[in-house]
Amino acid sequence: MITGWAALAAQQSGLTRAAGASIAGAGPAEEGAGGPMSEPVALAAARNAGLSTSLEWVFGGRSQRGWSLYAPLIAHLIGTESEAGSREFAAALARWQRAAGLAPTGVLDQNTWAGMIARFQSRRIKDRSYPSPDQLLVAPASDFYDPTRAEELRKVERQTYAAYKRMVAAAIADPSLSLAVGADGALAPTEKYLKIISAFRSREYQEQLRKKAPASGSAGLAVNSPHFTGRALDLYVGGDPVEARDENRALQMRTPVYRWLVRHAEKFGFYPYFYEPWHWEYVPQ
Repeated sequence: MITGWAALAAQQSGLTRAAGASIAGAGPAEEGAGGPMSEPVALAAARNAGLSTSLEWVFGGRSQRGWSLYAPLIAHLIGTESEAGSREFAAALARWQRAAGLAPTGVLDQNTWAGMIARFQSRRIKDRSYPSPDQLLVAPASDFYDPTRAEELRKVERQTYAAYKRMVAAAIADPSLSLAVGADGALAPTEKYLKIISAFRSREYQEQLRKKAPASGSAGLAVNSPHFTGRALDLYVGGDPVEARDENRALQMRTPVYRWLVRHAEKFGFYPYFYEPWHWEYVPQ
């Protein structure tokens, strides 16, 4: 059973490529650039359909089941828009596995999911040093999900805020999202999507939150939070803003705004914390 992302990275590093095997009867779109795979595409697709809701793993001290919640992130990572139980998904997954140094089975099993989590986590903020006061600005209350949020809780690292505003402008310009816009061209006061829920947090404030939610676990309110940097933003993507129950996260990951972020946020330097749909970190490449 998978037991945490650091272990996942170590597990992934010990994997080797499978050589000489192929999917019997695979067509050009299924083999193509991906090359040979070690299981028939149809069988791989069937296994993915089952594992998407049955794979057992542990993250942040919590038992998890399946990976269907993370389908938008997975599909973006492997470069497909196909459903998880499809032959096309299995073929795209096998190509990704081969490129990642994994056995190209086309099956999203524990080893592959470990590798994916390690990949997601590798893109997060590594240096969690406190910013200096001049590196922070106080963002306008209009940018926040809760416009009554206190000024000391509206601080954001300057470059992160500039990138956030560019990203929101791009989202506003996308007619598929139908975001409400004010006279100034920014998100309207009535529009909640993409508003900031939380940005910079002091260590003292984070400790207060931890005391209020002692059962949050290491997957929740981190002791060494990326929010300390001012470069982590919690954004409203639907549902209960920061509730980690599976049903709420499933709702959030189905919203057009979340799926837009999955496809476009990295263009602006933002990468997701895969477990929390609302949490995005500014890590310019």
